[in-house]
Amino acid sequence: MSPRKLATLGIKMLRYRVALMLWLFLLLGTARHDGLNEFRLSYVWAILALGACYVAATTINDIADVDVDRLNHPNGRGRPLVTGEADKRELYVLHALSAALALFAAFLIGPRGLIVVALSLLISYAYSVQPLRLSYRTYLAPLMLSVAYVLIPYWLGLVAAQASFNAGDWLFAGALLALFGGRIVLKDFRDRTGDARYGKPTLLLRFGEGLTCLVSLASILAGNLMLLAALEPDPRVAVLLELFLVAVYSMLLRLWRARLHDDEQLAIGVGAKMGNGLLITVLGLLILSSQGAPTGDQLVLTASLTVLFGTSFVALLSHPEKAVIGYRG
Repeated sequence: MSPRKLATLGIKMLRYRVALMLWLFLLLGTARHDGLNEFRLSYVWAILALGACYVAATTINDIADVDVDRLNHPNGRGRPLVTGEADKRELYVLHALSAALALFAAFLIGPRGLIVVALSLLISYAYSVQPLRLSYRTYLAPLMLSVAYVLIPYWLGLVAAQASFNAGDWLFAGALLALFGGRIVLKDFRDRTGDARYGKPTLLLRFGEGLTCLVSLASILAGNLMLLAALEPDPRVAVLLELFLVAVYSMLLRLWRARLHDDEQLAIGVGAKMGNGLLITVLGLLILSSQGAPTGDQLVLTASLTVLFGTSFVALLSHPEKAVIGYRG
């Protein structure tokens, strides 16, 4: 495989929308402690290691789930095995190189970085590969995804900032885990065709739409309360943050009422975008707080982002085809 094809395949397997979310959780970990007030080379290595870890995870998962992906992702976007753009041997090569790059970047961070990245790689194997193959475990699958997508990046962010978990971190990270957990169980709506054909006992297939939505609601509510407890924001800022979550709750209600597949994807896609807006706003608040910014500045930032994402919320609901296409991608 030529270096050019390898690079192209690596970019495709990075799946930038998800990679950006992983890096966001990493930045939340660093901002929680040093507010990103100074440049550290360890941040560069952490971003590189996390991206390479994700490529390693997607390649091994695509190899393990190629038959399921042919049903769940028939258009093949981001699935080179489905489209024929690559074969298994090429994905194995990319996987090995990505894992090696992740470990090397982690080595440059230090021993703790190496431990976190090695754990991330082990989780990706446990999730996708026999004998464990946790992606086929009803309760462990969403838990492992939450750890891999939230806790690992957040922890790596702490390590890059030369910090360690404290009581505040456990509460804050717990909030992020709960919020993401409420989001990830909804992935099964998109993937149920292939999951049903190949016997994946997902929460949705085992217990139905109603209970899945209820589990998501309970998880998001718990994350909501923990987030407010961790941030202790000014009441006016808290109200604005809650507007993001009100939008998420409204989309969850819309999902529960949906009867068509595209209506489900609209609700999930728009809800996910509002969740991203919440996390971006929280990151901004952490940075301002670390610099001793007055409450007024924090309020202006939060209000501005609320208006921005509120406008996006209205636009997506007015043009649902854009949200559905984006989520399928």
